[in-house]
Amino acid sequence: MDSLHLAYLNLGSNIQPETHLVRAVELLHGYGKILKVSSAWESKSVGAEGPNYLNACVLFQTEWMQVELKENVIRPIEARLGRRRSENKYAPRTIDIDIVLFDDQPYNDRFWRYAFVIVPLAEIYPEYQNPLLHENIVQTATRLRSQVWMEARPEVLSRFR
Repeated sequence: MDSLHLAYLNLGSNIQPETHLVRAVELLHGYGKILKVSSAWESKSVGAEGPNYLNACVLFQTEWMQVELKENVIRPIEARLGRRRSENKYAPRTIDIDIVLFDDQPYNDRFWRYAFVIVPLAEIYPEYQNPLLHENIVQTATRLRSQVWMEARPEVLSRFR
């Protein structure tokens, strides 16, 4: 841990999401510095029937590399907020925290297919050029958002913005 890294994290919840998103941001403050927070965005559950999700993106400054960030920050926060992992990857959850970008590099290619990830990211990093799709992230977000229902919920995380 000798330098600082920038990680864009997607936070999602569909079990008491107004509470769990706020609490996740509060807990992240104890592990690093939060530089930006998007609005919360409500969308339908993907992959299974269930309550609507709220998703948001935060820009998180940390000394941890990706693996350590997952093990030493993300997993403990998820556990503290009651996240239970099961074989059903689409099961409702109190919180899910995913690394979307790490030092400007996409962390997992599958995230670029989902409006609930890209729309909040584009809100706080509109100048990002998507190397996978060779387009500006705002273009990606606009295209994906036109395919699904999403609604901004700026009041949920307003105290962090």
